[in-house]
Amino acid sequence: MAAKINTAPPRGTRDVLPDEVELRDAATQRILAVYRSYGFRRIETPALESLALLAGSDGGENEKLIFKVLKRGEDLEAALREGSRELADLGLRFDLTVPLARYYAENHAQLPDPLKAIQIGPVWRAERPQKGRYRQFTQCDIDVLGAVSPLVEIELILATCEALRAAFGLPELAVRINDRRILSRIARHCGFAEREEASFFIAFDKLDKVGAEGVLAELREAGRDARTIERFEALLPVLQKGDLSLDALRTALGAGDEAAFGWLATIIEAAGGALPAGARLQFDPTLVRGMGYYTGTIFEVSMPGFSGSVAGGGRYDRMVGKLLGRDVPACGFSIGFERLVAILGERGGAGAPGAASTGDQARRIALVVEDGGDVRAALAAARTLRAAGDLVSLELRRKNVGKQLDDLTRHGFDAHATLDASGVPVVKPLTRRERA
Repeated sequence: MAAKINTAPPRGTRDVLPDEVELRDAATQRILAVYRSYGFRRIETPALESLALLAGSDGGENEKLIFKVLKRGEDLEAALREGSRELADLGLRFDLTVPLARYYAENHAQLPDPLKAIQIGPVWRAERPQKGRYRQFTQCDIDVLGAVSPLVEIELILATCEALRAAFGLPELAVRINDRRILSRIARHCGFAEREEASFFIAFDKLDKVGAEGVLAELREAGRDARTIERFEALLPVLQKGDLSLDALRTALGAGDEAAFGWLATIIEAAGGALPAGARLQFDPTLVRGMGYYTGTIFEVSMPGFSGSVAGGGRYDRMVGKLLGRDVPACGFSIGFERLVAILGERGGAGAPGAASTGDQARRIALVVEDGGDVRAALAAARTLRAAGDLVSLELRRKNVGKQLDDLTRHGFDAHATLDASGVPVVKPLTRRERA
């Protein structure tokens, strides 16, 4: 008699029973409904990617956790004959951002500009399993590729907070925001060389876990200059002030990187004033985030009573350029789907709103706004249109408006809107004549 096969799922994975599947499906549909109302559209990428792509992506510690896939057939036989150590050529994706960069580089000629993408799917990391952490888990991302404007971050923050409310009924949200350029300014102010920034960020990112003394000890163990560490230690009390303003940090650091401070100030003012009740946006110069591919704005969302974050993301303007040969501005936000579903399950599904429409029959409207225009008026107009059931994407006005309207129609928009002198949206259909 054959030995009995172990029917337990592989270590670090789990089976999902029908009740939880229904909970996950409902949360997914609510998230999709919100993201689609902001003009995002769903895309899919393969679970498998080339090992060269995954291993060269500045994915931080995650690169060490790739599930590798052996070469197959003659390729594997040849590698074994030659005694090659390179026996794998593919890997399971460890996040959705790296595959998105490849997807855009491969398909950009057929995609709208900018691309506003939704991705919801499984990812894999070969880490040590523990309570609440699995080797296979679902990520839920939105990203904007191809647009350089604070409006991108503003929309990402607002859409994510609204999705968290709609899908999981979270009553209070705290959004922390920082900029990698400001972190670099802090590093230079203290005396860290540019080549030391990455290791400085890794140590600084552990502040919440190991405290100031733990961070300083790691920097000393890494052999960093004693006077540089002293300057950082002197600056830490300023950085850890809970109500530190951008202006106060700018004064402490001296002149430099005005563009980064101005960019962040625009986002904080506009998004902070448009967040729903119970959500707040705060500048936090100690926010680092671990991925090495971030180049600008970074953000995390947390909720009172729970440690860690429930969503996070940032700007990664150079990742696509490594594949395409030219830099493409990109920014994204990822929801901690598994953690939030677990919280919802512990509540017995309580707290989440009822089922939401996916908006398949709604009008897709492009609200065309001037770069540098009245952001608050644009956000208010978009909210008004969404409240009426429309799917609204904020689009920066291009020099060639006629070409822009052609592109909008080609990519499935039904109408475009502009703001009148009073800030009221004026909606006009995209006619077949405009498609010609």
